[in-house]
Amino acid sequence: MDVLVALDENGKIRWQTTFGRGWTDSFSDSRATPTIEGNRIYVSSGKGDLACINSDNGKIIWEKKASEEFGGTFGEWGISESLLIDEDKVFFLPGGEQTTMIALNKLTGNLIWKSESLKDKPSYISPKLVIHNNIKQIVSATEDYIFGIQPSDGKILWTFNFSKYVAYLGDWKAAVQANTPIYYKGELFITSGYNHKSVKLKLSEKADNVSLMWVDSTLDVHHGGVVRIGEYIYGANWLNNGMGNWTCLEWDSGKVMYEEKWENKGSIISAEGMLYCLDEKRGNIGLIEAKPEEFKVVSSFKVPLGKGPFWAHLVIDNGKLYVRHATAVMVYDIQKK
Repeated sequence: MDVLVALDENGKIRWQTTFGRGWTDSFSDSRATPTIEGNRIYVSSGKGDLACINSDNGKIIWEKKASEEFGGTFGEWGISESLLIDEDKVFFLPGGEQTTMIALNKLTGNLIWKSESLKDKPSYISPKLVIHNNIKQIVSATEDYIFGIQPSDGKILWTFNFSKYVAYLGDWKAAVQANTPIYYKGELFITSGYNHKSVKLKLSEKADNVSLMWVDSTLDVHHGGVVRIGEYIYGANWLNNGMGNWTCLEWDSGKVMYEEKWENKGSIISAEGMLYCLDEKRGNIGLIEAKPEEFKVVSSFKVPLGKGPFWAHLVIDNGKLYVRHATAVMVYDIQKK
């Protein structure tokens, strides 16, 4: 079973709640990040059991075996989607033959709509809410497709066959979508690892179609995410499962500004115009200037606690850097004094 844990600001456990069946096959660790709205927390387990939990006391408000109920499927690594909330709905992507995405009432868990099926497995990304020309849509992905869906009724507005740009490693089709798309200026950037090419798409005026703008073969992010600052995209690419370089692309053209080695590939976030990079192999955290000219490390330190790969993404809130490594959670003060 998966367990949701709440800590106070000093790291003391306030409560912990068992809420759904965890993923028990390969890499059977925690997956989806909780989504918080007011005093409600929305979570998905590794096998697609959803729950809404009271943040004050950890009591379950409602729960639903959503993947099972709607004929969902799994990839090789279970469910990793963080749930999206908009207005009165919470959205989840079961995939499979019955439907692609469902919308539930966020207060009750009752079904509001289910979309048509793209006959495909879910990806490992979290969906993104986009407003383009005052038109609202959710952008998400299955194993093979990027798509836009209307949040009001579940109508699929457009699809893009991302599998056309996938690489094959031997006989294995490396269609592992694990990075939420970036939206900027009416355009979408989507990247995936294992030599999968990245693409930038342009949404039509009515947001009901997309056109391909450019394709990149340098920045194929494994599962460490990607950020945009100004007119540039930053992230770490995939050379193999144990190595990757830190890379910057120009947003408009896809031009590679740099590709530099630093420790190892990993996850990336940004705050106040700076990049925070976490090397996934040895746990080095680097503070990097967000400049397209070079990958310049301002300072760095090594995470001292926890075991295994450093795959949990960093979080910054109110001048504090939160680091999770397996069973260890650490908080660092990063405010300028």
